[in-house]
Amino acid sequence: MRKLALILLFLSSLLAFAQTTGPAKEPASIPSPAPADCSADPKELVRLTAEHDILNDQRVRNYTYIEREETRHLKGDGSVNSTESETHEVLVLYGDPVSRMIAKNDQLLSEKDAKKEEEKIQKLMEKHQHESDEDRQKRLQKYDKEREEQRKFVREVTEVFTFTVLPEEQLEGRSACVFSIEPKPEYEPKEKEAKMLKKVHGRLWIDKQEQQWAKIDVQMIDTISFGLFLARLNKGSHLLIEQTRVNDEVWLPKHVSGTVEARLLLLKKLNLGFESTYKDYRKFRTVARMTSTGEEAPEKQ
Repeated sequence: MRKLALILLFLSSLLAFAQTTGPAKEPASIPSPAPADCSADPKELVRLTAEHDILNDQRVRNYTYIEREETRHLKGDGSVNSTESETHEVLVLYGDPVSRMIAKNDQLLSEKDAKKEEEKIQKLMEKHQHESDEDRQKRLQKYDKEREEQRKFVREVTEVFTFTVLPEEQLEGRSACVFSIEPKPEYEPKEKEAKMLKKVHGRLWIDKQEQQWAKIDVQMIDTISFGLFLARLNKGSHLLIEQTRVNDEVWLPKHVSGTVEARLLLLKKLNLGFESTYKDYRKFRTVARMTSTGEEAPEKQ
């Protein structure tokens, strides 16, 4: 399952809207703008949406949730050869994302495996509890650098694509601006990672009232390579990402699906369908000791 991590990481960050992680801070205030004019300036709306998402990410870190990942191994004709799934509880502790498996193939883990997952959480907590000031400063600097790189990437996104306004649509009862996105043949991206964007096209949905991205549907129009011999993502690979509004304050992942045709190390061929669903979003405010039953016990001071 985790061999998809590299591919999915790239796919989900194509438009620079993938959520970053970092030390939890007091969430910045996201303004409540007037409803967007979808046809006024698509580039400016996309830029503003990206900025909102960076602020939105600060609220995301206050939530824990359940993620179910399903991978379908496909035959050459597209039919399913086999299916496997993992269900994880996801949270952020001391600024680090933590994923604890709670079920495999929709069956709860054995007591032995559940204990291993709990021990993994405890080790991470102990590591950060004894973190030196110097190490913490290095970690903060790393997050700041990643966030600045993300902003640079965002600026490239608005230049790489031509945004064509399409008729508005309703998503979960909310009005959304819809744009087709096509790479500009003449534009040469300045950022190395942004060069991959020229091999992608699709559609983008932006919530009209809150100017948050709600849906992305993209497809590879050319082969994308990672390193000299690491991996190759084939033309035709597809990704759909959907977000939803939670607690009237934050936009969080709802559903991710797609198909991937790739070669790892240019040898092993992958032909996969994948789907992730997200549920049970809960505020997670205090550092707690995670137990094998899934309950939270306050940490002793």
